[in-house]
Parts: sequence; C-alpha cells; structure tokens
Amino acid sequence: MDSLIVAAARALSLGDPLAALKRVGLREDAPSLALRGIAMAQLGDVARARALLRSAARAFGSREPVARARCVVAEAEIALVSRDLGWAMDALDGARAVLEASGDRVNAAHARYLGARRLLLIGQLDEAERRLDGLDAGALRPSSRAGCWLVAAGIAMRRVRTKPARAALDRAARAAREAGIPALIAEVERTVRAFEAPAARLVSRDRERLLGLGAVEALLASDALIVDACRNVARRGSDRVSLASRPVLFALLRALAEAWPGDAPRETLLRRAFGARHADDSHRARLRVEIARLREEIGPLAGLTATKRGFALQPVATETVAVLAPPVESDHAQVLALLADGEAWSSSALALALGVSPRTVQRALDALAGAGKVESFGRGRARRWTAPQIPGFPTSLLLPASTFNR
Repeated sequence: MDSLIVAAARALSLGDPLAALKRVGLREDAPSLALRGIAMAQLGDVARARALLRSAARAFGSREPVARARCVVAEAEIALVSRDLGWAMDALDGARAVLEASGDRVNAAHARYLGARRLLLIGQLDEAERRLDGLDAGALRPSSRAGCWLVAAGIAMRRVRTKPARAALDRAARAAREAGIPALIAEVERTVRAFEAPAARLVSRDRERLLGLGAVEALLASDALIVDACRNVARRGSDRVSLASRPVLFALLRALAEAWPGDAPRETLLRRAFGARHADDSHRARLRVEIARLREEIGPLAGLTATKRGFALQPVATETVAVLAPPVESDHAQVLALLADGEAWSSSALALALGVSPRTVQRALDALAGAGKVESFGRGRARRWTAPQIPGFPTSLLLPASTFNR
C-alpha cells in the first residue's frame, strides 16, 4: 500500500479529514475513493460521501470482496447517521458475511451493530435483540461499543425494563469515555436524561401525577386494568387489546377509565369521541353503536353498563383502573418523540419508523411546522426535519415498538 494512502487513513483515524484529502483528494483509485468518502462524511457532506463510497465499492469489484464489503458497511453507517432508513438490509448482511468469512471480526461486529440500530429505529425490537445476542461486543471499537450499548438500552426502555436499561447505559457511558469522542459522550448523556425523565402521567378522576419508567414498569406488572394512551391499548397482565386503529373506540375507553369508578356522562363521551359540542339524535345513535363495538372489543378485560347519565366501566378480575398518558400531550406526539433524538430525519424515514404512509407523515410535519415545533432544511429527497425544542418530556413510550413490554 502506498505511503499516501497510509497517511490519509491515519489522518482520518485521528479525525482530520482535511489532512486526508490533501493526500488523496485528486486520486480516483478505489482505496482513495473510499478514503475520500469517509473524509466527506466526517465533514458532514453525506450525499457526496455516499456517492464516493459507492464508486469505491464498484472500483474494488469482485476481486477485492473484503474492501468492497467495508465500503458497504461505511455507506450503511452514513445512511443511519443521516436517518435514511430506506436501504435494504440484504446488502449489509452480505457484507457482514464476507467480513466474518475473512476473519475481519471488528468490521463484522460493526456491521451487526449497525443492523441492530436500524431495526431499533423502525421498532423491530425482536429482530434487533436477536442481532445483539449474536454480537461479540468485545470485538468492537470503543465508539461502536458505546453505540451498541445504546441500542441495548433503547430496546430495554421501549420494553419498559429499567434494570437492563440502566446497566446498558452504564456500559455505554464507560465505552464513550474510553472513545473520548465529545459527540458520543453527549449522545449517551442525552439518553440517560431521557431514561430518568418522567415517562408517563397517571390520570385518574381526581388527580394526575408523573411516573418514572420504573413506576410504569411496576404498574404494568400489577393486576390493574391499564388504559395506555401512549400505545392506544388496554391491558391487564399479559392480556391486551389494541385499539391503535380504532381512535373513536379508544377515546371512549379513555374517557370511561378517567371517570372510573363513576360513570362518564353522554355529553362528555360525545365530545371526547366525536368532538360534538351539541349532541343531537344522530350523535346519540352513533354513540350507542360505538359503545356496542367497544363492549365487544374489550370484553375479556371489562364490561360497560348504562347509567342514567351515560356509561360506566366495569373491570373484570381487578378492582383497579389506571390511565397512562404521555407526560405532555400533543398532536403528532409520535413524530416529535422520534425527532427528540436530535438527529435530522427524512419524512420517508419517519414514515418507515412509524409504519404509516409518507402522506400521513407529511401532513403531520406540515402541521408541526405551522405550529413552530419542527424545522426543515434541504430540498426534495435531501430535505430533513428536526425539532429544535421538544415540548415536555419525550417519553420512550411513544416510540414505535412491534411488541410492547415483552
């Protein structure tokens, strides 16, 4: 390997991309293209960096599969940092297999960590956890090890498991200090603050109070009937009914749970479910229909009885009803919860993470931008969205999770 390539690689390892570019900035051979790509990534020009790494991978070709695989891994890392989540995992998995076969444990482990991190961002916790289980954390560089433990902490927080989350955050903090990278240390500190912040509000008929993640975990482990307004589910122990796709039914259930052990007046139910300020016969007829649907949906967990004023919730096999709500409620709260990580997201990545259509996300972003809660930069496919100030506490309970509290 020629001396300029070695010197450029050493400069990049020390975080000096300009020094690296002075040595290989005008060269078009494969190793130089790869180093130029990494340098541009360190300078923040991710579009140029990805183009250079793709060119390097093509230039290495099939004759140098390990070098090409490293380019694929580097491009995947840049995509993750820029919150471009639309890329296929097959390419990264293929690169990891090549690296493992060649004995490159460090980059193979890094590729596995990147895959787990992408899966966490889009809420596929089971698959993310499986990838971490097969990862040799000792083979990672300290910076990647810190990121790996942050992924483990993120999985535990979304599943409301406080002890594993705390242990993973402690390991992430140690690895970040060992790496000595200020941005990484700040990311760990930001995650610790999110872990320690109130995760939910406990709402009852008479009062409200904030709960930490540990208190939420204890409540979920109890035999109480919990109406969870963060995930739009009702649950008691391992029994759960999701109403995520039935907003009217969930609005009715929440109003009934907040009124428990009393009843909820029909006027309140009409206002909460339909936004009706003045009820007429058609509203009352619709309320009867929706109450019947709700009774059928939550039958295993609770019954509904009619009263003189309205309806009352009758929990089954428990004498406690709790309503969990986000610390601060806001329209499009899930979008804000994702943007709370401080990174710049594309609308397509937000749609993928939330499992909704790009049009739905775009409407949410437009509404949040109109309210001054998010900002964008760039144009077209390069447009990115950030939230400079997240109102209240960005609870992890609002983040996507394919399974909840398993």
